[in-house]
Amino acid sequence: MTNVISAVVVLFIMGVVFAILLGVAAKVFAVEVDERIPLVRECLPGANCGGCGYPGCDGLAAAIVAGTAPVNGCPVGGAASAAKIAEVMGVEAETGERKVAHVHCNGGCNAVDKAVYEGLKDCNAAMRVAGGPKACAFGCMGLGSCVSACAFDAIHIVDGTAKVDPEKCVACGQCVAACPKKLIDLVPESKKVHVNCKNQDKGPAAMKVCSNACIGCGMCERTCKFDAIHVVNGVAVIDYEKCKNCKMCTKVCPKNCIEPIPTDEEKAKFKEMQAKQAAAAKAKAEAAKAAEAEKATEDK
Repeated sequence: MTNVISAVVVLFIMGVVFAILLGVAAKVFAVEVDERIPLVRECLPGANCGGCGYPGCDGLAAAIVAGTAPVNGCPVGGAASAAKIAEVMGVEAETGERKVAHVHCNGGCNAVDKAVYEGLKDCNAAMRVAGGPKACAFGCMGLGSCVSACAFDAIHIVDGTAKVDPEKCVACGQCVAACPKKLIDLVPESKKVHVNCKNQDKGPAAMKVCSNACIGCGMCERTCKFDAIHVVNGVAVIDYEKCKNCKMCTKVCPKNCIEPIPTDEEKAKFKEMQAKQAAAAKAKAEAAKAAEAEKATEDK
């Protein structure tokens, strides 16, 4: 019995000693945490999507407090979250236009298949098999890697190509990173005109692989009054900072690869308007020429 009591006493004393040592160690080796970090963390939505570029919401909160990330660094929380964080940090939140993901491809079922793919339903896996099942080397394969990457059910495969639901998109950027063809960008929500093609092949070659492909004809570039669209590497590209959503480029595109795609009636009206403007410009030029000739005759 004495041995049992002695053992209990020894264990008790050891427990007290170790507790004291652990307490001292905790004090000596304690890492001070800025009290603002948990406050900022509470302002974040908790999606842990990584769209901010940091390892989850905890990583972003620490970066914001450290000054290496902006208070509006969370694409999911948006302006509301940024305002709360700014209040915690004692600064003003920068306001910026909301962005949404957009898929620059309208090939889908209109794109030619070069093979029947029966492997994993993953675009990156398909890319390893002769560059994918589509004859267009630049287009969407429709296998849904972006769909799997999205935690907000904001992107789906529709008619063979990925489509984004702007209402659900939070601009986390996961679909952008998941697309091996680099077809997805984050664009300002207010911009409604988009070139849905990335094919850089010459016109005839592009048309062979997709009936909706941009052929680089330059009609959109010549029509735009704001210098907002140019043919770059054989495909039209929009400068969103200059674009005014006038949609004139959509009405002259012969391949309907610029959205919103106009109706035949809208195209006909636009052509009629162009014809009237050309006729008016010609009449004005002829009148000016006639006036010059008359003046020259009078001077003689």
